[in-house]
Parts: sequence; structure tokens; C-alpha cells
Amino acid sequence: MRRYVFPVLMGIVGVAVLMSLGFWQLRRMEEKRVYLGEIESRIVNAPIPLPAVPEEGPDKFQAVVAEGRFTGEYLEVLAGQTGASPGVLVIEAFALADGRRIMVQRGFIEEESRDVPRPPHAAKVEGNLHWPQDTNSFTPPPDEKTGLWFARDVPAMAAKLKTEPTLIVASKPTGDGITPVPVDTSGIPNDHWGYAIQWFLLAATWAGMTVFLLWRIRTRKV
Repeated sequence: MRRYVFPVLMGIVGVAVLMSLGFWQLRRMEEKRVYLGEIESRIVNAPIPLPAVPEEGPDKFQAVVAEGRFTGEYLEVLAGQTGASPGVLVIEAFALADGRRIMVQRGFIEEESRDVPRPPHAAKVEGNLHWPQDTNSFTPPPDEKTGLWFARDVPAMAAKLKTEPTLIVASKPTGDGITPVPVDTSGIPNDHWGYAIQWFLLAATWAGMTVFLLWRIRTRKV
């Protein structure tokens, strides 16, 4: 019987570990579902006045409204939209009546429209607070010749435009032919069900291999 002890022990431990990982993924799936529900409610809720000090944790995706003036100082981020030619996202400095300066992602314009004048003007902006995590170690710096950015980086953009690191993604048009690109949850996948299935299949495979090994031991072929 001693020859069965180690394979049985390894089989039990292996199956237990793999099953626990599968159940952990199921818990993560439920947590992500609740998280996405909270985000979606923030997106569609009636907008509130822009907080004095927006915080990423409690305020991310919060619907807000702000009145002020587009300053004509803007950055362009390389982007694409389904059914449109290549273009850019326009992120512009926005001066509030109280002296604060924030950023507004006004939306998308196609490449051929980049040279259309966009003079400063007063506006009321409705949208959602956002802190996009677009950059990574492979993201190149902004192109010095064209001024194009390759990803949104709120702190770096705020420093460039001399604003506070607050970004509103407009959900309604702000003029000048710019098409708003509202925030949504499509970029936050909930793939944990698939991961859970993989762990459970691995557990079943481990159990099957253990049974096969025990059979081989019994027949004295190993």
C-alpha cells in the first residue's frame, strides 16, 4: 500500500489546488460583475457639479457637468473609430469660472479635419470623470514634430496644458464638428468564467492522470 500513498497525496493536493483556483475565479467574476454595475450606474446617473477635488477611487466614471471656456490649448491623441478614417482624440484645456483649469476630452475628429480652426469659446460640458490607464512601458513619447500623443496620460497631459490632473470625457457634443466618444465598460472585460472553466478542466485532467497512474502501479507497469 505504501506505493499508493505518494501518488494519492499528490492527486488530492493537485486537485484541491486547481479547484480552489477555479472557485477563486468564480468569486472574482462576481466581484467584477458588482464593480461593473457600480461603474455603469455612475455613467448613466444624472450629472453632478464637478467636485472640488476629484478622486480616482470614488469619482471614476462619475457623471459631471461643468461650465467654463475652452481655451484653444489642446493635445491630440492618435485614435481610430469604426467606420471612420484614422484621426485623433482632442483633449483641450477648459477654464472654469472659479479659475480652475481642467481637461476635457472633446472627442474624435478624422485626420482631414485636424486643421479646421477651433477658436476658444464658452461651453457647458457634460461627461464623465476618467483616469484612463492607456500607457505602458512600450508607449512611445509624444511625437515632437507632429505633436501627436500615442496614449492618454492624465498627469503628463495636465503638466503639458498647465491644468489640474482632472479629465472629463464629454458625453455630448462640444462643437467644432468634434464627435464625442463617451466612456463605457467595454474596455473592462469580465473573463473570469472562462478562467474558472480552465482551472476546473485542469483539475479533472489531474484527477484522471492520478487514476491512470494508480492503475499503472497496480498492474506493476511503473
